[in-house]
Amino acid sequence: MGHADLSAVGDVRRDLREFLRYRSPAEAAEVAELLLSEIVTNALIHTRHGAVVTVTAGPEKVRVEVRDFMSDAPRPYVPNADDGTHGRGLVLVRSLADAWGVTAQALGKVVWFELSGTG
Repeated sequence: MGHADLSAVGDVRRDLREFLRYRSPAEAAEVAELLLSEIVTNALIHTRHGAVVTVTAGPEKVRVEVRDFMSDAPRPYVPNADDGTHGRGLVLVRSLADAWGVTAQALGKVVWFELSGTG
């Protein structure tokens, strides 16, 4: 995906939905889609080099990773009523994921989340 090519977010969501179709309950897959789209959108808006998505599904959990190529960690942000929809991505991830975090890489970082009980 290229920088700010936000049209790619729908493609990534569709690919995740297809991947999880027989691996995860529909409700968990919907949450995964929502959180993935938030993290991918952040990566595309805030970096210049696109993003790489990796998804693994096991019997107990789904793990989604979005790697970008900028080392700046996501900053905590508390949106206010005047922000519209801006700033709510990581709030959703914190609220809906069973675990999440940011892992530094030699070049860039990986923002990841896990959903448990998906098997």
